[in-house]
Amino acid sequence: MSEVLDRDESVADKAAAPLLQIVNGSKVYGGIHAIENVSFDLRPGEVHALVGENGAGKSTLCKAISGAIKLTSGDFLLDGRPVNFSEPRDSLAAGICMVYQETSLVPTMTAAQNIELGNERLLTRFRTLNIQAQQLLQSLNFHVDPATPVTMLGTAKKQMVEIARAVYNKARIIIFDEPTASLTPEEIVHFFHLIRELRSRGVGIIYISHALEESLQIADRITVLRDGKQVITAPTKDLTREALVQHMVGRDVAKALYERKPRGRHERREKVLTVENVTMGMAVKNMSFSVYAGEVVGIAGLIGSGRTEIAKIIFGALKRNLINGGTIRLRGKPIRYRVPKQAIDDGIAYITEDRKRDGFFETMVVDDNVYIGRLATKQGWRFLLSRAGRAKFANYWVERLQISALQRKAKIVELSGGNQQKVVVSKVLVQEPSVVIFDEPTRGVDVGTIPHIHSEIRRLADEGKAVVVISSYLPEVLSVSDRILVARLGRIVAEFEVAEATQDKILYAAIH
Repeated sequence: MSEVLDRDESVADKAAAPLLQIVNGSKVYGGIHAIENVSFDLRPGEVHALVGENGAGKSTLCKAISGAIKLTSGDFLLDGRPVNFSEPRDSLAAGICMVYQETSLVPTMTAAQNIELGNERLLTRFRTLNIQAQQLLQSLNFHVDPATPVTMLGTAKKQMVEIARAVYNKARIIIFDEPTASLTPEEIVHFFHLIRELRSRGVGIIYISHALEESLQIADRITVLRDGKQVITAPTKDLTREALVQHMVGRDVAKALYERKPRGRHERREKVLTVENVTMGMAVKNMSFSVYAGEVVGIAGLIGSGRTEIAKIIFGALKRNLINGGTIRLRGKPIRYRVPKQAIDDGIAYITEDRKRDGFFETMVVDDNVYIGRLATKQGWRFLLSRAGRAKFANYWVERLQISALQRKAKIVELSGGNQQKVVVSKVLVQEPSVVIFDEPTRGVDVGTIPHIHSEIRRLADEGKAVVVISSYLPEVLSVSDRILVARLGRIVAEFEVAEATQDKILYAAIH
């Protein structure tokens, strides 16, 4: 990710007339402004980053640009002329394409068919379709077999197909929503090359990301939204990460965000969880470690190191080898769960890294999701409550995790990412577990929400629970952990007390 786009040669510097303008745009839902008097513009060949906390209005603005919703008031200009899209098809025809964090591809179709989707001819030979797609993919330097079903492609290649489809539709404006959230560091480097290639073609790019370092690295300009209002639009060279954070949250939290809190040397209590020589295929190989009550154990490592797999094995979502698969002990008692329900009954909780797929019931409201978490326990079915009772039951967790009270009646899928993650955490903690495993607890979460989640992790340890935190972000591991384990190729290869750990030491152990 070290390569920086050459802003001096950007087409945006040479173009005066903007491709797109939103002038005093507002969107009101039920009397509440999602965005209010926001003015935004995009020039040809420019990367314009859009940053802000979850719920700041970024998605609302981009949905208006892509034709998914209509502005309540304000002007929308394309090439200086007013436009009024009634549906996404209209914006696509005008050359505006949105690449979502969760791809909108049809999984059962091939890459070539997805590229052609919406522009199919009455009679098209598959061979011709594949040749056309292959030529397009090669012109973009995308190494994707056009005949491969999308369901068999990895995250990075799915994104390549999305971008190829945008280019095929002659997109002049591409909106990327959290494009690197599920990519490996190597894939991110390649993705940045793609951004540079698109920009050199004169394509205007709107870039949404919680990774502020990325926005500072690749954007020509950055616009910050807070509470639906525009705070600042400025050239990237005039901004720093600390300044962005302060603009986003309205206060200076940058220094404290991943600050390592001074803690006394941890006194080990009861050994709660023991993993001994656990093996599962090629993903986990003789992995061993222990977790004590009242401590936070951080597990760092590259993607594919076996971190998530061992968590799912402990929780019963994955099965270790039947023969020579190792031993897992809970307070000295060997355990092997067939299903996660057994782990929940024993007081083990796992907070998934993919909240949208595995973390919540997206069509239910906050109160119902928290309540269902309670129903999953042994005693849960004794608590059959009315809707009013569910709301009262959920109140404690809504207040403890500071879930937005304004959004309690909305479906979870409609909430901001930070509030979604808080609901996932609440749904798990309501089960009153004694062992809590967090997998990427702040992925896709805004900077204002991160301190809440970190303080909850520390609070659980202070209550005497055994806590495991799996994270790809080393400052996070260093900030919340008492002890840090490093996984590589399915094994734990290093262990550090937090006082002696550094990012360099952890990274060296993870790679070598």
